[in-house]
Amino acid sequence: MSQKNSNKKFLIGLTVALLLPFSFYIIAKMLGKDKLGMPPYYQAERVDSTLADGKMRYDTTFHRVNDLVLFNQMGDQVSLNKDLAGKMLIVEVFFTRCGTICPRLTSNMGILQKAFRKNDTAVHLVSISVDPEYDTVQALRAYADRFKANPDRWWFLTGNRNTIADYLRNELKLMVKPSDGGAEELDHTQTIVLLDKERYIRGYYDGLDTAALKQCADDIGLLSMQRKREARK
Repeated sequence: MSQKNSNKKFLIGLTVALLLPFSFYIIAKMLGKDKLGMPPYYQAERVDSTLADGKMRYDTTFHRVNDLVLFNQMGDQVSLNKDLAGKMLIVEVFFTRCGTICPRLTSNMGILQKAFRKNDTAVHLVSISVDPEYDTVQALRAYADRFKANPDRWWFLTGNRNTIADYLRNELKLMVKPSDGGAEELDHTQTIVLLDKERYIRGYYDGLDTAALKQCADDIGLLSMQRKREARK
């Protein structure tokens, strides 16, 4: 990567981080006036219809993500839904031997970590390895340190291959399947997923696109402000 591109990436990341507090202020003002829409729900499971007052009404039930129990980079067995109850999650998929999109994707997750450093009670970052046999706790710790991940705010997870595959496919609804082959055969996705505090999917974003990262951050701000507004009622 050229020095020019490196500097450009740094400036973009810094701009995103610095603009977030201002974005949250604007969001709070607009939410107070009921002028801003909330992030949508994703992955409808069923639609129920009822006839009332001569009109057909439809009620959609959306997919609620089940728990995942794995080991983080500190060697602790952790539960996403129990240990991180009350927090939103930003989830990426990666593996440490990846030499293509994963380093860029994880670097951009690092930008989000910096952006929410003053609001770390609201959101937790999660990076799930699709190469669990190679990505031991020790490998994850080294990789996390490379990206200056704070283990109190950002987990890198490894564990049972089938458990991970099931979670990615059936819970996050990602088209990713850990391969039985070498590192070059492992599936990639540059999609990051936003889960709200109730574990509904509220966003899919291109993790390599800075505009998409900004949208993810703004959506987190919206969901945070909505919770605070509802608590005041």
